[in-house]
Amino acid sequence: MSKSKDAGVGEAIEAYLNRQNRPYSAVDIFNNLKDFGKTAVVKACESLVEQNRIKEKVYGKQKVYVADQSKFPDVNDNEIKLMDSEIVDLTEKVNSKLDKVKALETVLKTFTSAVSTKDAIQQLSQVTTECEKYKAKLKILSEGQVLISAQDKETVYKGREKYVKEWRKRKRISNDIVNAILEGYPKSKKELLETIGIETDEDIGVSPPKI
Repeated sequence: MSKSKDAGVGEAIEAYLNRQNRPYSAVDIFNNLKDFGKTAVVKACESLVEQNRIKEKVYGKQKVYVADQSKFPDVNDNEIKLMDSEIVDLTEKVNSKLDKVKALETVLKTFTSAVSTKDAIQQLSQVTTECEKYKAKLKILSEGQVLISAQDKETVYKGREKYVKEWRKRKRISNDIVNAILEGYPKSKKELLETIGIETDEDIGVSPPKI
């Protein structure tokens, strides 16, 4: 980084440490300011220490820099106690506000997830219509009224007769085929059916109904 851009780095570091009033390493200062090169920041910190403008604390291999506390007015114990008390009071107020915010968020969530009045009216109308329809159907059933015409009834009966005949026909053909196989099969009919994988009407307890 150019020297022109690093000009004023010492003043900037001193002002930053005085403003924050807490210890920082040279790397921290470099990362926080972001306006100067790392080498310039390190050199400026060392120069400021030599000029007694900031203080240096060494912890092993780590160096940290902090504002010169003599530049700050003395704070007596009473003032510290007052500040501590104020911090506790403000903390309680913040927590109280946070609790209220959470409560309001819960209420808001309830309202936003609830059905709107418009939608509720529409749903009520739909349910009411369905209820009336089912009430009418229930009344017809309870009074024993005929719900199917003679023509439709005849169509159902004819269809039933057709499918029952087809059932019996296919059952007869299947039995004929199985009996033909049994003439040359050395085992029983039951074993043959199990080998082939055929399930009979008798196995599941059904039989063709009467026509």
